[in-house]
Order: sequence, then C-alpha cells, then structure tokens
Amino acid sequence: MGTLREPTRRERQREATYDEIVRASRQLLAEGAELSLRAVAGRMGVTAPALYRYVASYQELVDLVAFEIDKAATEGFRAAADALPEDDYAGRLLVSTTAFRQWAIANPREFGLVFANPVADADCIRREMLTLATSGHLLTGQMRALWQHNHHPVPAVEDLPPSVRDAVTDPLIPAETEGLAPDERGLIWVYMQGWTQLYGVVALEVFGHMDPRVIASGEMFIDTLRNFVPRIGLADDWPRLEAMVRALLAQPVTAAAG
Repeated sequence: MGTLREPTRRERQREATYDEIVRASRQLLAEGAELSLRAVAGRMGVTAPALYRYVASYQELVDLVAFEIDKAATEGFRAAADALPEDDYAGRLLVSTTAFRQWAIANPREFGLVFANPVADADCIRREMLTLATSGHLLTGQMRALWQHNHHPVPAVEDLPPSVRDAVTDPLIPAETEGLAPDERGLIWVYMQGWTQLYGVVALEVFGHMDPRVIASGEMFIDTLRNFVPRIGLADDWPRLEAMVRALLAQPVTAAAG
C-alpha cells in the first residue's frame, strides 16, 4: 500500500485561499450583501483579477461555495443523528431531515445558493460535481440503512416508466447507490420521491410561499413527513418519530457561522 503524499507548500496555500474565498462568500451571504467576484475579492483584500486564478467565473464561485456550504451543514445533520443509537435507523433519518429543515429556515440565502441554483442539461461538469453533494449522500445513506433493516417494499424496476428506469439504472443524483443489485434499484426512485417532498415543503417555507403561521409551527413539514413515512415502512413508529421531530422544531434556529 502506497503512502499518502504530503501536499506541497503551493498546494497548501491554494487550499487556504479557497477556504478564505468560501469564508468571505458566506459572510456576504449572512450580511445580505451581493455575492460577486468583485465583492469577494474586496472582502479578501485582493483584486478581482487575482481571484480569477482560483475561480474563473461567477458560476465557478457559486459551485465552490455551494459545495462547501452543503458539506459544512451536513456535519450538523450528521451530529443530530449521532445523538441517537446507531441502530435507530428511523430516528436518525428523521432527525437529520429535521435538522436540514431547521438549517434551511435559519440560513435562507445559503439554502438558496445550494439548492435553488439551476443546472443546465448540457452542463455535464457541474452536474457531475453536484452528484457529490454531501447532504444527499448522508440522507440517502440513512434511507438505505433503514431499508436494509426493515426491508420495506420498493418498486420493481421493470414497472417504472422508461425515463425513471434509465434514471435509477444510471443515476445522476447525489445518492448512496454503490452495490445495489439491478432488482434493488427501485430504492433509488424512493430516494427521489423522498427528496422531492422534502425539498418542496422546505423551499416553500424558506422562500415564504406559505402562511407564516404554518411556517412558524412547522405543521406542513410535519404533515409531509407523516404522509411519507408509510412509504418507508414507518407508519407504526410515527408517534415516536413525531415526538422527536416536534422536540427539534421547538428548539430555536440559529444561523450557521460564516
């Protein structure tokens, strides 16, 4: 087995600069300021042309910052799950999902940058980068662990519409798919269904497209979970899970540090 090569001084400096770019960008987002190459360069005390050596366009800046925000936020989602026993697969999934919602509510601009940033169909490089999204792997990994434990039914691949069959056979989403047998890939469709419902309700809450009293109470989020848990074999466990979710929703939300 080969040994890992130590990064060179130049590589360490480059990595430190990327970290500084992300910090400056998150500070601008937290302050409600415009995120632009010029604004980031100004916050760092460098010229915009100097910044171009690291991020050549606004879209590259957004992609870099979005990936790092998602990575940092996911540590909080994971920490919420790690407060529970390793074999509480249902609880770990539900508290991570709730932690995701709470982070989004507290950090609407960061949520928007990560999850409301369009991807062009032809933009293969960006799409490949987004399939590495950390939160997607955490949540689908938890869904997979639950499925391996309770063996809830998943759709037969041959029964799915042709486009969906293609999507689960060669997925372009951030998901835990390694080692799934061909006849188990209906689980990926369940991943997609779960994410669609989670993102839908959270995005409406974050962007204020819902009665503010319902947002403040979290009742639509709770109802979305209530309607989805039977899909993953958790109908009988819902009373316990609902109590856990409500306890987390009752805690004050705080913005992430830049």
